[in-house]
Amino acid sequence: MTNMNSPIRFALALALILLTGSASAQALPSAFNGKDFSGWKLPENNIWWSVQDGIMKLDSGPAMKGSTLWTEKEYGNLIMQFEFKLSRGTVDTGIYLRTSREQIQLGISGSLKRDMTGSPYISGKGYPVEAEHVKELLKPRGWNHMTIVAVGNNYSVWLNGRKVMSYDSESAVKQGPVGIQLHGSRDMSAEYRNIYLAELN
Repeated sequence: MTNMNSPIRFALALALILLTGSASAQALPSAFNGKDFSGWKLPENNIWWSVQDGIMKLDSGPAMKGSTLWTEKEYGNLIMQFEFKLSRGTVDTGIYLRTSREQIQLGISGSLKRDMTGSPYISGKGYPVEAEHVKELLKPRGWNHMTIVAVGNNYSVWLNGRKVMSYDSESAVKQGPVGIQLHGSRDMSAEYRNIYLAELN
């Protein structure tokens, strides 16, 4: 079996991402097996998260509180790749980076009432920068590919192969789990698949 913990392999993956916005799935370890939530911490009394046909599904309704699915593992510098679909309703989801206070938004911002996909949400600051070219790149109800690279306090995002955002967060946390957020009080659903996640040493 290939050693997925090889720093050289991760460095090559990062180089590919910087050049093309994507890396071979074989270069990064899978973080979602498409069958169950192995490697993730499901919330108690789970009513939001399910797996069907290789797809992770998130569902919420107006009376349902929010929920976050956290990785069991903690990460420092990291590379994450995945596909996502903004399925039903006004979708508000995103990826927490090492803490619930720093997020890459997917879908509609609850505060701004418009799509902020690819932009960082920082607690206490809101959206300090806005991802570029998203309107022309995003498939509103189709599958989209995203790459997130977090190195130190820098967050960089590629959407469908194009770099759309880079931001240095003064409040970035050095180590922590990665979370998939489902905003509460939204009648919505979203889907994730082909999730790959690796620590970059």
